[in-house]
Amino acid sequence: MFEYEMHQLRAAELIREADNRRQVRQARQARKEAARNAGNEGERRVGSHRGRFVSAA
Repeated sequence: MFEYEMHQLRAAELIREADNRRQVRQARQARKEAARNAGNEGERRVGSHRGRFVSAA
């Protein structure tokens, strides 16, 4: 009986962990879609141009 209860606890823990990972994945996807659909150029990140030019002397 003890093994069965331990199995039930572990199964519930794995389900919670999978649900948390799914929620994180959905939040990241929603954030990407929101950034993609923003359409406002002023809201975008500025890229770094380091390494594009060689330093002088």
